[in-house]
Formats: sequence, structure tokens, C-alpha cells
Amino acid sequence: MASIIKRKKAYSVVYNYVDERGETKQKWETCHSHKEALKRKAEIENQMFNGTFLPPSKTTVSSFLEDFVRTYGVNKWGVSMYDSNTAIIANYINPIIGDLEVQAITTRVVDQYVQTLKKTPAVSRGTRKARTEYVTDKTIIKIIKVLRCAFKQAVRWELIGKNPFDNVVLPKVEYKKRDIWDADTIRKALDECEDSKLYIAMNLAFACSLRIGEILGLTWDRVFISDEDIANDNAHVFIDKELARATKEAIEMLGEKDIYHIFTPLMPNTSTRIILKKPKTDSSIRKVWLPKTVAYILREWKRAQDELREFLGNEYQDFNLVVALPNGRPCENRIIEKEFLNLKQKAGLPNVVFHSLRHSSTTYKLKLNHGDLKATQGDTGHAEIDMITKVYAHILDEDRKINAQKFESAFYANPDLRNVKPPQEETPAPTIDLNALIEQLQNSPELANTLASIIAQKAC
Repeated sequence: MASIIKRKKAYSVVYNYVDERGETKQKWETCHSHKEALKRKAEIENQMFNGTFLPPSKTTVSSFLEDFVRTYGVNKWGVSMYDSNTAIIANYINPIIGDLEVQAITTRVVDQYVQTLKKTPAVSRGTRKARTEYVTDKTIIKIIKVLRCAFKQAVRWELIGKNPFDNVVLPKVEYKKRDIWDADTIRKALDECEDSKLYIAMNLAFACSLRIGEILGLTWDRVFISDEDIANDNAHVFIDKELARATKEAIEMLGEKDIYHIFTPLMPNTSTRIILKKPKTDSSIRKVWLPKTVAYILREWKRAQDELREFLGNEYQDFNLVVALPNGRPCENRIIEKEFLNLKQKAGLPNVVFHSLRHSSTTYKLKLNHGDLKATQGDTGHAEIDMITKVYAHILDEDRKINAQKFESAFYANPDLRNVKPPQEETPAPTIDLNALIEQLQNSPELANTLASIIAQKAC
């Protein structure tokens, strides 16, 4: 069924196969050693015998990924993931392995590809400048995740027999302790904040653990701050959408799936659109309770917004957004981040990003509820509880120290535990004031007689 032919210092495994058109073709596969050739010959013959043999294909990685995006990505991805994954393919996959045949991608090739990525310059995207010189380990993991998913489909489509990305040795990403503001710093920041939009956004990020996209996508019909709600400690917001910017290509390819609204751009020739869309995970759709003070802050903000709407009349574009520009149009995250930067510089505050307020919130809640992961996860909307344990391990460790102290007090501090006791310092013998004792005996004949009697008994 297959034969081995020696060609100078190499060996070729030669066999016939039937292609997708039903034509018989001959294939020569080069091996570097006779042992390797024998192994490949046995593999081919075994696959042909079992009916699992896949005919050779010259499909390249780039053309395969094009089909993958068109058939799989369009059905499975949202607009944000579409933009992210197609950018990964265009920037870090096609330029490096796009011209290779799909069947030429082996586990060894994948390992070499990972090493190449570590030396690949990071690519800037649109107005977002690359923050590092080379591709980060975190980005490499994202790239391999896309390829693992794609080559899983290649196995289903019978282009390859096994997925070479299944057992990749990935770089280890260590979650570092994040730089955040403590409660006192946040109080100072709120006191110094003069921009109303930023003030509302900061309160929602810290009190409710919201992401910036969730804050900017929040609408008033999802804010419950009536007198009854506040009196019953039931004031809350319901998070079911987020504000984002997506490419026209993604919107056209995916249609308006999971998109609630597309805002008309100020400049029609732009390649992107601001949209209100469904959050990327179901766990992000959640109810978050409000502290009473934040509820009253939102009521005051709503009153001011209503007055502005009435004043501007038809000039106000009402999209029912909680955080909006003065004319009612959506406020993008870059505007909030710019105002946040101005606040830090003006007030002389430590340099953190706006997103760190969400981490401050998570940290503060973990301390208040003594490490209640489920309650905290409910507010943050993390899909996996592991994200909290990894990122906020230092906070949980503090509570574990307290656990050890409580264990000591409740259990080990009790007496008669195998007579194990902590070492005690020797206390010096008490000194006697002789003059005071003599004076006391002189003034109390009864005490003198009692003492004399005790001494007499000891002498016997």
C-alpha cells in the first residue's frame, strides 16, 4: 500500500490515494530517517485499513481561516469577538504561518510558532497604540486559543486527523497584584471631581463593580431608585447591555445579532459604529444593589439631566442613557478616561487606570464580606470564580491569616490540649515591704497572734 524509497540522505514514503474529485494521485512524503519513514508508512497503511486516512490537501492556513471565520465565526461570535479574532488572524497568524498548508502544521511546528511569536513586534490597532515592544504572553495565549478552536473545526471537516494545538506548551501568565486606590483615595477623588459624568461613572464603578462599557450602556429603564426601593434597601441597577465600538465589517457579517441599537455616526464615512449590545457572557447579565447614597446621587443626576433635556428641546438626542454627553449622545470610554486622567493630575492622585476602580470595589467587598466569593462574583459578573481567586488572592490570604488566629483562640488556646502550652516568661518573686508589715502587726494584735501561731505550726 505504501513503499519507502531512499533519496540521497533522506527517505520518501510513496503511496497512492483518491482525491476529493475521485482521481487517483501519488504522494511522496519526505522523512529525515529510515526509522521515521517506517513509522509514517505504518501510520498511512493503518489509516487506510481502518478507513481513517485523509487525502493530502494543499489548503493553506490563511484560506482555511477565511472559511473558518465565514462559517464558524459568523455563527458563534459577537461583534467585539469578531473584531478581536479577525485582528489576531490578520496581525499574528497569516503573516507568520498563513502560507503553510494546514496538514503541515504539526505539534513541532506549533512549538516553533510560539517561540516566533515571543520575538514578534506587537501591532498597534487603529488609534490603540501597542503598549509593549513584543507580543505579550497573554496575547500569545489568545492567539493559540483562536487556532485551537479553528483546527478543531479542521478535524471535524476532515482536513486533518488530530488537532496540533491541543497540547501546546503555553507561556505561564502570572496574575500580578493590581495597583488600585484605597477607600480614602477614592473619597478624595470624588471630592475633587468636578465633571458630573465622571462623578457618576466613578460611583457606579466602585459601588457596583461595573465595567466601563456597562456603565456607559446603562439606561434609565434599568435603574430602580424609587422611594419604596430605597426605603426597602432594594435600590438596584440591572445590567443587560454595554456600549462598544464595532467595525462596519463585523456588523455586516454578523448582522444585528445581540445588537440592541446602532448609533448614527456624526461622520458617515467612518469604518466603525458605536453600538449598544448584549454583554459577552451570560454571567455579565446581573442585578446589582445600590448603596442608598449612590441611589440618591443617581436621582439628583436624573433630575439635572431632565432639566437639560427640557432646556435643549429638539437639540437633545434622547437615548435614555444614564451617562451621556450634554446633548444626550453616547459617551465613549475614551472621554471618561481623559477626564479621569485630568482628575488624577489636578488632585495629585496615584496613577491608576479607570478600570482599577472596579478592582478597588472587588477588593473592598471581599474585605467587608470576609472573602465571600459567590456574593462578590454576583456583583462583578465574572464568568469563572477562578478569576477572583487568581487576581485577588492577596485579599483572600489576609482572611486566611485571620482564620488561623480564630482557630488558635477557639481551639488551641483551651487548656489540657496534650499539655502543649506556649512558653511563658518567668515572673520575679514579689518583694516584701518589712516596715509596712511591722507597722501592720503593731496595729493589729490579732494578726500578730495568727502569724505567730502559723510559724509555730510550721516549726513543728
